[in-house]
Amino acid sequence: MRKQAEIAPLPDPASTENETGTSVLRWLRRIFHAVDHHSRRLARLHGLTGPQAVCLTAIARAGETNLARLSRTVSLSPPTVSGILDRLERGGLVERHRAERDKRQIVVRITAAGQDLLARSPPTLQDQFVRRLGQLPVSRQRQIERSLRDVVRLLEAEDIDAAPLLAFGEANPGATGTPDH
Repeated sequence: MRKQAEIAPLPDPASTENETGTSVLRWLRRIFHAVDHHSRRLARLHGLTGPQAVCLTAIARAGETNLARLSRTVSLSPPTVSGILDRLERGGLVERHRAERDKRQIVVRITAAGQDLLARSPPTLQDQFVRRLGQLPVSRQRQIERSLRDVVRLLEAEDIDAAPLLAFGEANPGATGTPDH
């Protein structure tokens, strides 16, 4: 009598879906943890939120800018950016003054203290991510984008407006009614 070859049982589809779902959730949790860890470290070591660091970096790169331009650059609403600038100004990291050409316009620039803080701060998480993503082949970048778009759809989060910031918490701690975008 011939011995029948052992046939491995087919995986239960519900079990496979559960394993995949659990794995995906673990990957998402790692992403959330990385963002949270970076945000807490930035706040603890430098007293900045992620959005404040992004705004300060954008101001430093621009040299001098106005509220509308900065809002577009960092993809945050003008009221949110205004609140961030208030905190940065109170901390002595930026200063606002009237523009030379058009005295009606207020411009903002980084102070020496702001430049010193940026020099001591790690790169923003989104700058690190964009740099590393850019090192991947374009086809892989697009694959990641498509996969993340699918995750957003699965979470039914397509209608949530999101700035390209990797940060948790309020953009303006202590401000009321100003969400972190």
